[in-house]
Amino acid sequence: MMLDENEQRRIRIDKLNALRERGIDPFAIERYDRTHTAAQVHEGLEQLSGAKVTLAGRLFSIRKMGKALFSDIEDETGRIQLHVRRDLLGDAYADFKSLDIADIVGVEGEVFRTEMGEDTVRVTGFTLLAKAVRHVPLGKKRDGVAHETLKDDEARQRMRYVDLLANPESRDALIMRCRVVQAVREFLNARGFLEVETPVLQSVAGGASARPFMTFHNDLKLDLKLRISLELYLKRLIVGGIPKVYEIGRVFRNEAADTDHNPEFTLMELYEAYTDLEGMMDLVEDMYVDVARRVIGTTVVHPVMKVGDEALEAVTVDLSQRPWRRLPMMQGILENSGLDRSAFRDMASAREAARSVGLDPEKMPTIGKIIEKVHEKVTQPKLVQPTFVVDYPIETSPLAKKHPNDPTLTRRFEVFIAGQELGNAFSEINDPFDQRERFADQLLQMKAGEQEAHPMDEDFIRALECGMPPTGGLGVGMDRLAMVLAGARSIRDVLLFPLLRPE
Repeated sequence: MMLDENEQRRIRIDKLNALRERGIDPFAIERYDRTHTAAQVHEGLEQLSGAKVTLAGRLFSIRKMGKALFSDIEDETGRIQLHVRRDLLGDAYADFKSLDIADIVGVEGEVFRTEMGEDTVRVTGFTLLAKAVRHVPLGKKRDGVAHETLKDDEARQRMRYVDLLANPESRDALIMRCRVVQAVREFLNARGFLEVETPVLQSVAGGASARPFMTFHNDLKLDLKLRISLELYLKRLIVGGIPKVYEIGRVFRNEAADTDHNPEFTLMELYEAYTDLEGMMDLVEDMYVDVARRVIGTTVVHPVMKVGDEALEAVTVDLSQRPWRRLPMMQGILENSGLDRSAFRDMASAREAARSVGLDPEKMPTIGKIIEKVHEKVTQPKLVQPTFVVDYPIETSPLAKKHPNDPTLTRRFEVFIAGQELGNAFSEINDPFDQRERFADQLLQMKAGEQEAHPMDEDFIRALECGMPPTGGLGVGMDRLAMVLAGARSIRDVLLFPLLRPE
């Protein structure tokens, strides 16, 4: 009969107390020196056969075979089998036999290969390094032994430490997310970009359209905000004469959490002087191809197609098929809805156009906002292969240069793969008078009820007045990029610790 979790915990604690009564306290051990990892034993078996090794790891199984035990331990490199015999351990054999799955042990022994061809360590001594006093489900089927799995998504995300142990595919996706960040950093460093750090606590949280989290500095008696973007401080550095800068850091947006959004996430932003939007397109193509090759060894990826908050089937995308498509936003709307520019000639017609595709435009304060929402509704779900959507409305792009041929549009793109937005770039405004006008327009939108309008930032305008060269800028969410490479269905699958409601 399967014992409930509380009963299992009580039994394990009783075992721990019995050991302590004998003067054995695993939690008092501070250090255990290993000579090898599991992978090193497997790789060097021919040279190590008959040699003494010392390993440490978590116990994954105990199997009784006649007068001996076979067990498996797993370290950071993989699993290896243990052969435990009474004649070699003596009285300690009973102690090993009483261990529980998930206990952490150090073992000493001799390397050999069994008749079944299994790389094994014949244990001559062991040390209990940490007692798992709570039952840990350790995954599906390991070496023919069935185990419980942690299947519930919320349980996996809440107890990520167990998920990492129990679900190898989950661990692989989370590790891949870390390697994506490392690969982006290596790519940019090789191109001469300087990695910097900018303030998280800000008086004016700008650089994006989002609501910030609020906090308070007790000593200064100052209301502050957690940053929503990295942009404005990085562009101050461009003004200061550093021509290539980037930052990879956490940003915080007080918004809903769904399969594409988490209120805190990792953003990479870069700025390069003397280049433009097309320069950013070339850089994005180069970077995504390079990162894919470094992280997964191929440019062919299988992201899950997204339509709104719904994850559909996986699709096949080859990032190396360049150049990626350049699609003006209005052209995409026309292709996918039949609505042309005349459908957005004034606010009344724009609202009617929005209603015709199933949107409620009443809370959309500008024509540009309506156009962008129509794009998200009708075009974005069709963008499977890598596509740069260009020519964004000026009302939704307060930091991008005006389009030279149409003052209602801007020099901005967002890149989409499998229906997901994976980057946002501008030819940056360096005209301080234009920037002030844009911020002023954003303030009007804020008064009209647009909660995510950009605030006025007088110090940033002062920086532009000191002179900023023509500059291209790019922002990429590291978590979404990892989703594409890992084929993840939700951003929570690539976040180690996503935000969850309290239990």
